[in-house]
Amino acid sequence: MQPYKIYVVAFFVLFIISNVNAQTNNPLKLLFIGNSFTYYNGGIEKHIKLMADNTKKPIPVQVDKVTKGGATLKIHFGIDSAHEKIKNGNNDMVILQEDIPEYKEHTVTPFFEYATLFEKEITSSKSKLVLFMAWPYERLNWISLDDIVAAHKSIAKQLNATVAPVGIALDRSLRLRPQMAMLGKDKEHESIHGTYLASCVIYATLFNKSPKGIRYWPEGITKTESRYLQGLAWKTVRDWKKNN
Repeated sequence: MQPYKIYVVAFFVLFIISNVNAQTNNPLKLLFIGNSFTYYNGGIEKHIKLMADNTKKPIPVQVDKVTKGGATLKIHFGIDSAHEKIKNGNNDMVILQEDIPEYKEHTVTPFFEYATLFEKEITSSKSKLVLFMAWPYERLNWISLDDIVAAHKSIAKQLNATVAPVGIALDRSLRLRPQMAMLGKDKEHESIHGTYLASCVIYATLFNKSPKGIRYWPEGITKTESRYLQGLAWKTVRDWKKNN
């Protein structure tokens, strides 16, 4: 082979390798849209970022959020920044967190309507929709966990969306270890244990891998508790995928 041909071949090989490396090192871009259930205890997006940073093989992740206290998806649909970040954020995944009990109509119909509207935007922006399933609480107790689960199962099937079954995981933990509070004193927002469990469930859902062994857990949680919550999250996600 003539020298100039060797140089040309070498150039293209290096070009291909550099492109592959660039693609591999690009961070996974995650946009979270929700209310205080998303931003409580420092923000679920930050916990997931720290989890991704502290695996055996760290996962490059970039996170962003649009949050507002008490907001439903109906309210978020009227917030310009939500649409702007969906359209221009180059997100890989958009995680929508609904708060069904907040609907004064006492129906899941608005959840279906606005999840569908958001899904059209998310799909158009070439992002993937993930639904963060939350939980019922005493202050607005017109709907049960079973109803919330059924609503997410139904809309996920319609939209071909992925569900992070956080509400189910919190309920399971309360049954298995009732002494470990999942909600705080207001019986509505997560305790730090509830936030970490929610983060583990979403992590397992987004990356389709177990969070067990991750070397990050927030202050207020012991290593033993973190391992329990990681394992419970993974089992809940696997069970959901198996049955849905």
